[in-house]
Amino acid sequence: MLLRIPQALQPDELAQVRQLILAADWTDGRITAGSQSGAVKNNLQLPEDLPAAQQARHIVSRALARNPMFVTGALPKSVYPPLFNRYGGASNYFGDHIDNAVRTHAATARHVRTDISCTLFLSEPASYDGGELVVQDTYGEQRIKFAAGDLVMYPGTSVHRVEPVTRGERLACFFWIESMVRADAQRRLLYEMDMAITALREKEKVQVARGAAESAEIVRLTGCYHNLLRMWADV
Repeated sequence: MLLRIPQALQPDELAQVRQLILAADWTDGRITAGSQSGAVKNNLQLPEDLPAAQQARHIVSRALARNPMFVTGALPKSVYPPLFNRYGGASNYFGDHIDNAVRTHAATARHVRTDISCTLFLSEPASYDGGELVVQDTYGEQRIKFAAGDLVMYPGTSVHRVEPVTRGERLACFFWIESMVRADAQRRLLYEMDMAITALREKEKVQVARGAAESAEIVRLTGCYHNLLRMWADV
């Protein structure tokens, strides 16, 4: 499932993150690359232990935790601490690759299985040329260049790349999620069901506000959702 989450960062949070990371010292992006991806990676990255990176990471993590669309789409069990990269000038692309199946956080030695890959855009698309995130799936290549503050989640099993940035610079945050529900098809079904239940609740909101109980259909559908989650979740 490829899912867009609009305004995962609010404008004030986006401004804070950009201010923090733009003033920091960047290094070669290959510091987190595996053997295959390192051969095609040419960008800059913030070291994880920089104070600026830690502060920006906290802002992003706090925003994600309160976002219901992120939570229902990812069903996160564990999230690799967000990282930050920069494309532009001579360090401007990342060729076709698949993310490592397991990431190990250096500071904690905690392992995260990369069920879901995430990119949070931090630059407005009009401010740079190129830089599209290209994800290959069963429907062909999906070319993604979202507004600053928007997040895209896609299966970690996907071949993907970042096209060369030929003008300006592309700032982004990236990270991985180990989901409670490992299979992408099962997460998609749960997401679609949860969104449908939410829409039905919106239609019944007035009656419920007046003291009426939720309809029997919503109660049963909610039960089906949680029974499927109970069947599939690994917590």
